[in-house]
Parts: sequence; C-alpha cells; structure tokens
Amino acid sequence: MSKIVVKIGGVASDNLTKKFFQQIEQWQACGHEIIIVHGGGYYITEMMERLNIPVMIKDGLRVTTEQALKVTQMVLIGQVQPTITTLFQQHGFGTIGLNASCDNLIQGKLIDQKKLGYVGEITDVHPAAIESVLHKNYIPIIAPLGMTNTGQWLNVNADDTACKIAEAVDADALYLLTDVPGVKQSGEWLEKVSITEVEQLKKEKVITGGMIPKLESAMDALENGVSEVHITNCIEKSGTVIVKEGVFA
Repeated sequence: MSKIVVKIGGVASDNLTKKFFQQIEQWQACGHEIIIVHGGGYYITEMMERLNIPVMIKDGLRVTTEQALKVTQMVLIGQVQPTITTLFQQHGFGTIGLNASCDNLIQGKLIDQKKLGYVGEITDVHPAAIESVLHKNYIPIIAPLGMTNTGQWLNVNADDTACKIAEAVDADALYLLTDVPGVKQSGEWLEKVSITEVEQLKKEKVITGGMIPKLESAMDALENGVSEVHITNCIEKSGTVIVKEGVFA
C-alpha cells in the first residue's frame, strides 16, 4: 500500500481546512496510507516569550537551551499534537500521536551544543511505531523531536523530520506545506522542477531564504527513494513538484 507523508505547520487552523480533510479522505479511499508530521515554532516562540525565556536564532535554527528544550517538548507533545489529533478525530479519522520516545522512532545527534544547545540532526528513523499505527488503519501524527542513543531529547527541524520519515517508509509522495503555493520564477509558479534545476535556481537566486533548506531536505528525500516532493500551501493542489529527473513543466 502506497504512503503519503504530509508536513503541516503547528498552527493547525492554517492548514486543516475542510478541503484538507476531504483530500485526506480521497487519498485513503484510493488506498493510500497517510502520515502527518507537524511543526510548532509559532507556539514555542509564544510560550518562551510568555515565560521570559530569550528566543535566539543562529543560522536559521532556534538556539535550544535546557529551558527552551523543555518548552519545546511541552508545546509540541502537550499542546500542538493533541490539538491536531483532536481535529482529525472530529473529522472522523482515527489518529495516534507519536514522538521520538515511541520505539526509538527518531534518532539523532547534536549539531553543535556549544553554539546551538540541544538542536539535533536526524541520523536514523525506525518506522516500526509508524507501521504499527498504520496497520490499525490509524493516521500517525508525529512531533519533530529526536533522541540521542543516550536518551537525550533533541529539537529537530520539522521539514527534515518529514523528509527522513518519508525515506524510512518508502513514501510515494511527500507534501511540505508552506505559506506559498510553490516555487516562483519570473512571476510564474513552477509546476515541476528536477534536482538539477533546483541547484540552478539557487545559483540564479530564484530560490532564497527559508525555501533553500526546505528544498535541500526535499532533494535528500528524492535521492533516498521518495518518488516526488510537493511544495505547496494546500494539499489539494500539487504546487511545485520536485522530482529526481525531468524538465520544467
């Protein structure tokens, strides 16, 4: 059975519209298994500010002190994930929330503790917990947290988490939801871009800012077996499809 991985933002109301759930239902009716990975940066920042914990960003990554890590865990697992699972359940879908502690789901290592604190990169994904949920015809809702082999929790990037999970489950498609409909060139939204063309668009400064790490994660996923990656602002639209080989559509 083919699998579709969808990364959504932490602000559920932005992504989880009626059309979103209709698309999920259609995919399931066609025999696809759905896996959701969620973010939560907006709420983490909001909670840190409320608790007077400094918010620091270096190289596009949130510096994660011990305090910030506790807030990140609390917000992702205690606030964002239950909100999303409840919304899915209200629309008739069975869901189970998963995180790094579920059967060693997401393994990682520190990037640079002195500079970034407990920010990690994913080294391995063990999909047994995901498969167990899918076998029950439930949708796994996964928080972007990792864990070292010594049991240290890590703050990991949600896009990268979705890409690594898509690789681990041999997903046919990965949807990375963002705030724009795709990749734009000369005022036009591109329908399809290959890995080679992504590199060219980066050189031409067509792809800039936060889209760069998103596409780099996408390209890694394609190189590791994922068939196609969609950059879009809603799953009912294909957005820009990133593929391993091909030409501009």
